[in-house]
Amino acid sequence: MVKEKSNSELYGISAGLGLLIFYLVVVSIFQGISFAFMNLRSLWYLLFPLAIGFGIQIGLFVSIKHTAQLNGMVAGTGTISGGSMIACCSHFLLQMIPIAGASGIAIFLTKYQAWLLVVGILSNVVGITLMVRHKNKMKGGSCHNE
Repeated sequence: MVKEKSNSELYGISAGLGLLIFYLVVVSIFQGISFAFMNLRSLWYLLFPLAIGFGIQIGLFVSIKHTAQLNGMVAGTGTISGGSMIACCSHFLLQMIPIAGASGIAIFLTKYQAWLLVVGILSNVVGITLMVRHKNKMKGGSCHNE
């Protein structure tokens, strides 16, 4: 049990840090490392909760018995978290493509960047809530057939 707990914590911390590193790498590729850190500093109040929530989801996922329903839910909410982070970064990529439609998408993503991150954070909250409920059901013995 202790090993399972430490593994889940390690996976959770690694996932959260991995998401932040992913963000920094993507932004650095298109805008440079100094801009990436400046942007991280300006959006920390959204990026850190997103990464922490993602890490908590992965840690919970590792710590509980897996079912098809749980796997699908983690895939869904995890994809939303990752997608929010990509949407946050993608306007940098789109600004480099000289296509009129892509520049319009870039303007849209820049304008709604914070809202896209909030959607990711809310999906983390939903995912964490569902996993905690599942874990509590397992502790109560009502999920013995799963």
